[in-house]
Amino acid sequence: MSEIILMSDARVAAVAVEECGEPLVDVSGSLLVDDRKYKDSLGAETHLRRGVLERLLRAQSLLPDGLRLLFVEGYRPPALQRRYFERYADELRAAHPQWAADRIRTAASRYVSPPEIAPHTAGAAVDLTLADADGRELDLGTAMNASPEESGGACYTDAAGISEEARENRAVLGRALGAAGLVNYPTEWWHWSYGDRYWALATGAAVAPYGPKELEAQELGD
Repeated sequence: MSEIILMSDARVAAVAVEECGEPLVDVSGSLLVDDRKYKDSLGAETHLRRGVLERLLRAQSLLPDGLRLLFVEGYRPPALQRRYFERYADELRAAHPQWAADRIRTAASRYVSPPEIAPHTAGAAVDLTLADADGRELDLGTAMNASPEESGGACYTDAAGISEEARENRAVLGRALGAAGLVNYPTEWWHWSYGDRYWALATGAAVAPYGPKELEAQELGD
């Protein structure tokens, strides 16, 4: 298995950001959208950088007949990202009181990105899965957003011990998204990104064109 680079790795933070100013756009109407995250982000989660949406539409066109992307979450406000990270870190501290702060941060980053470098806060990352023509979610081996503890590690993209059907569905999803230029975070089969620091490190890009961003009222359609 190739090396897994976590979001907490200093190499990710070392990537320079040259913000391109591309706007966040609402993916509703362009992709099949699941509303399971609405209660947390109040509609912000349906937004992505325009270039990321364009690549998702390209990926969808590459899927086998009868399949489509099921979009769950894109942009995440920085304050919400911070809350998610701290909540999971607190769970780890409670479960492992002997762990040092650095170990807690590293372990937490398997599942929630540190707020200062999180791809979701840049509108560069998307959590998604596959659905059939009727919108029914396919089996990809674990529930969306299952933590490493909850899933016994099956949330890792290349995890052993999942069914052949789930493995093939992950491969179908990965081929389409990879061909469209997105990269996967290997501890979460559902997390893909383009244009953020992690993407830049993974692809060898000199800089990341998308940095953390606050969603403006007009971008929400207010």
